[in-house]
Amino acid sequence: MKRWIGVGLALLLGAAVVVAIVLGNRGGGTETREPALVRGVIGSEKKPFFDDQRVRAVFARHGLRVEVDTAGSRQIAASVDLKKYGFAFPSSAPAAEKIKRDQGATRTFAPFSSPMAIATFKPIVDVLTKAGVVRDSGQGYQVLDIRKYLDLAAKGTRWDRLPGNTAYPARKRVLLTTTDVRTSNSAAMYLSIAGYVANGDDVVTSDARASRVAEAVAPLFLDQGYSETSTEAPFEDYLSLGMGKTPMVMVYEAQYASRLFAGDGSIRPDMRLIYPSPTVLSKHTLVPLSPQGTEVGRLLQEDPELGRLAALYGFRTAAAKAFDDLAAKVRARLPAGLIDVVEPPDYERLEGMIAAIDLLYRSGSVPSPTP
Repeated sequence: MKRWIGVGLALLLGAAVVVAIVLGNRGGGTETREPALVRGVIGSEKKPFFDDQRVRAVFARHGLRVEVDTAGSRQIAASVDLKKYGFAFPSSAPAAEKIKRDQGATRTFAPFSSPMAIATFKPIVDVLTKAGVVRDSGQGYQVLDIRKYLDLAAKGTRWDRLPGNTAYPARKRVLLTTTDVRTSNSAAMYLSIAGYVANGDDVVTSDARASRVAEAVAPLFLDQGYSETSTEAPFEDYLSLGMGKTPMVMVYEAQYASRLFAGDGSIRPDMRLIYPSPTVLSKHTLVPLSPQGTEVGRLLQEDPELGRLAALYGFRTAAAKAFDDLAAKVRARLPAGLIDVVEPPDYERLEGMIAAIDLLYRSGSVPSPTP
């Protein structure tokens, strides 16, 4: 009897081993399959977000490993070979619309946005307020009146000629620092703002108007001299070199807000963020080029954890509370919402204006400011 019991136990043990091996080969009931790789090409301002290990972890939980390359929004739309990518994610809605059209995509996702803003300093704000160019919005933040600013720029006004200016008596023109409009999306967004005002407060909708408006606003870019190709470079100058080098720089709000939210001390007490009036939104728009790319877009738009992490990097999302709570936590004067927001021109009209300014750059012909 004992012998048969021993044989039975041995058989049960052997069966258990076989079952364990089979289950082990199948994952033991817990899936260990590697996440699916999906590659994307994005605007460089989003690279820190995609590199964040917390962001990677959220994608991994959904079975995705997201790897990204960076390029300018206009490059992504015009010259990047998109065949090797599962999604394109420029920071410009016009660029995204062109990509969608060219690639035959059926939908887009716009999970993030960032209004264009002006990083400056309290003394500069005070001087421009006295000159009537900066005013209070009535909503807790200050704005730069673009029409009045364009009038100053058209006259070639210098800082030391502004009435009562003892804080910044520099012998150079009152000009916003931007990136190179021929390469950078942030400068193209600035062109959209200036072009709207120069076009009689209307979006440029024809090739003829695009050419005329471009010539009118070209000095805003050409008179700066050398311009950087990436928005990060002039913003770093602003942070490290102060108002002597960069009294006003056109930035994405997200650049400034992310530094505030990080609490790293880079935003000093004398620094200010004001908003052009009107302004435009830089709409970070994802164009899926594969089923996995579609899933990346869906998660960025719908996953609350990804939304919270995007807010940490200064981006505004559909769930506004995450951004507003961070702003309240650091007592930042960042508006809960902006009212005076206009649309940029479509891709072809915007490219037409940039091409016209490029011709002026290459010919050395700079329209003279009004005396």
